[in-house]
Amino acid sequence: MPSKNNIMMTYILLVFIWASTPLAIVWSVQDIHLMWALVIRFLIALPIAVLLLLVLKIKFPVNKIALHSYFAGSFSLIGSQIFTYAATSYLSSGIIALMFGLAPIMAGLIGRFGFQQKLQTLQWIGMCVSVCGLAIICTSGGAEQRVHPIGIALMLMSVFTYALSIFWVKKVNATVEPMAQATGSILISTLMALCIVPFIWQYAPDHIPEAKSLFALLYTVIMASLIAMFCYFKLVQNIKATTLSLTTVMTPMLAMLFGALLNNESLSFMIFVGASVLLFGLFLYFFKDLKASRELAHKIKSSS
Repeated sequence: MPSKNNIMMTYILLVFIWASTPLAIVWSVQDIHLMWALVIRFLIALPIAVLLLLVLKIKFPVNKIALHSYFAGSFSLIGSQIFTYAATSYLSSGIIALMFGLAPIMAGLIGRFGFQQKLQTLQWIGMCVSVCGLAIICTSGGAEQRVHPIGIALMLMSVFTYALSIFWVKKVNATVEPMAQATGSILISTLMALCIVPFIWQYAPDHIPEAKSLFALLYTVIMASLIAMFCYFKLVQNIKATTLSLTTVMTPMLAMLFGALLNNESLSFMIFVGASVLLFGLFLYFFKDLKASRELAHKIKSSS
């Protein structure tokens, strides 16, 4: 069982990676067809992941339960990312990250209707407030603000698929090392990505991408597909699904800052208002959990 500090550092690293990944995705598709960027990402990530397994001598189980877990985990990769990459044509990196902030709500709804988990009244209120924030964003954005209803719909599908994957992996509950789980999910994702190739062959890259796109592509491979997935599956095995989803509450504002500073992404006042309302709704949704964590920390501090 990993130590509390180990879990905390893993959590912080995952927040940073997920805050910077939307911008990396947007940059990676600037000089490559967006679906080819996705395919190449997994084609590069897979051999690196396999090499790491061999070097670290990590067991890679291939029994029925493990394969089921790999398949479930792939939905947080290819299953979710195919919608995210498609949304880059319609949304800025900051809005993409903000949409992923809805993951806790998606996780809560899946838990309520799919796994009969009870939701508190304040959580329902938080959901409604967040949806109002999303509505403000949808109605206040234009082409110049990189906000489009099609992009919002694609990201809702992406977030739903990601949240579903968390519950699915936990339900399978396979005894698999996080790195092996990540590698197995990358393998399944690569096979699924290859199925896309016949439909995008005409858009195959015919030149080496410019430096920024190439760097961003490598970042999505190393950080988002390998390190982040290792952190993700490690946390899936050690913390609650809703707590893991809380990582996406912390990333939007940081991602918007990256987008504004590094990609000159401008946000209108109303989009900022909508984002604030959405995040306030998420705060209400997690208020009870945050209060309980604070009380527990106070008790531990008092007893020591």
